[in-house]
Amino acid sequence: MSIGSHIICLLAAGFSTIQAGTAAAQAVNSPDTSAAIVTRHSGRFNGQKVQYRALVETTDVVVSGLAGGARIVSFAYLADGDRRGQRPIIFLFNGGPIVPSIWLHIGAFGPKRVVVPPDLSAPASRYVLFDNPDSVLDVADLVFIDPATTGYSETLPGTPPGAFHSVDADARQTSEFIARWLRDHGRSSSPFYILGESYGTIRAPVTARLLAERPQPLLATGLILLGQATNIVEYVQRSGNIMSFVASLPTEAAVAWHHGRVRKEGTDFARFVREADDFAQHAYLDALNQGNLLPEAERQKIAERLSGYIGISADWLMEHDLRITKQQFRVELLRDRGLLLGQVDARYAAPITDKGATADPAGVIDDGFATLWQRYLESDLRAARATPYRMIGDVSGGLEAWNWGGASPFSDWPWPQEISKMMRLKPDFRVMVGNGWSDMQTTVGAAELLLRQAGWPRDRSELHVYDGGHMFYTVDTSATAVTKDVRRFVSTGEAAK
Repeated sequence: MSIGSHIICLLAAGFSTIQAGTAAAQAVNSPDTSAAIVTRHSGRFNGQKVQYRALVETTDVVVSGLAGGARIVSFAYLADGDRRGQRPIIFLFNGGPIVPSIWLHIGAFGPKRVVVPPDLSAPASRYVLFDNPDSVLDVADLVFIDPATTGYSETLPGTPPGAFHSVDADARQTSEFIARWLRDHGRSSSPFYILGESYGTIRAPVTARLLAERPQPLLATGLILLGQATNIVEYVQRSGNIMSFVASLPTEAAVAWHHGRVRKEGTDFARFVREADDFAQHAYLDALNQGNLLPEAERQKIAERLSGYIGISADWLMEHDLRITKQQFRVELLRDRGLLLGQVDARYAAPITDKGATADPAGVIDDGFATLWQRYLESDLRAARATPYRMIGDVSGGLEAWNWGGASPFSDWPWPQEISKMMRLKPDFRVMVGNGWSDMQTTVGAAELLLRQAGWPRDRSELHVYDGGHMFYTVDTSATAVTKDVRRFVSTGEAAK
């Protein structure tokens, strides 16, 4: 789940019948709000049979600099037989801010996965949960983290709910939790990775840095950033930020291709988006940089070329100074059909309503996940509680109310530089970035910009692009692909060539 353009998507939680999984689960103890809930399971992942424990644990962490702390409820899957504690561990969280980790948990990496119908018009009732053959449990233990005020996690008594609604405090609770978890489980010497999605790709590098700065440093082996927002300051669509329009163009071209709004004769998808990216990096960027000095005839040529890549009329582009925001694109591409594109996944489309671009036709994904997650809590993990599982934290005021850490126009948001620090500190520290072609929030072009400009060694950083949107793993082939890439990343210790 995601960081949006001044939008936090609420989830409609419901209950429906789901398909029961085939992996056997045996409860070891009864649900309790303080004691760990442990169940035993077996599954086949990447063709390997794995016996493992599922742990639902409540961990109190006191955060330095705050008069209080957090009570974190986490979900861990630990394979049997790791007597020396040397199996890699992946700590995973989604973003928001601020939401729990269920999308990564039952969307891609956990032992169960939601199957999203390829028919994008299918209702949430057609989503099913099944055994996940692609889970990376064959090579790594998994710990899913729900930040305070999401899921079953909460702030400690006396700590206000908004205490962690800042980049710094949010990462501090996460780093304290990871340190505590490693200590409590005797795993402080295990290699570990931090996997974040969306806003979680801002939380992840700050968390890694805080862990490295502890009196007894804990050095992550690498970061996995999915639907990355790490360089959001560079690509956010303020009117004067011309790079934001350049970074969005490849995704707009991919979406226009998907919806049949561009000419496909004599080319294929890969070549088309490659040429669109080349146009964005050169002719389009140069035209935007010239601004009102660009000759009118040249402006018309650029508008026509841009139209050929993104399916928006040259006349519209001329009227809007060759600029189109991602939100405008969602409204305009299929306006003649009365349809609005999805924000988290622009393959989805639905009739335009009076809500305009604040609606998201891809919201059905959240509905399906919420329903199946509740059933999974009850039937497999035996961890359902009387209190509701919160699908979103209460950040009153939305993204504008979140403390991003800048107090003036001259402030810095050095999240990519946090990763650079880790690379200097740990010579084998690596980064994997993954994005979906149809993601209208954190675009492929923005991810490419990050890897071009961050200055990271090319043999220690890699980018993968998948079919699908912000949660691209809702596409079956993409779920298989990203887990394969993560499996290699944590198994070989080498970046993809």
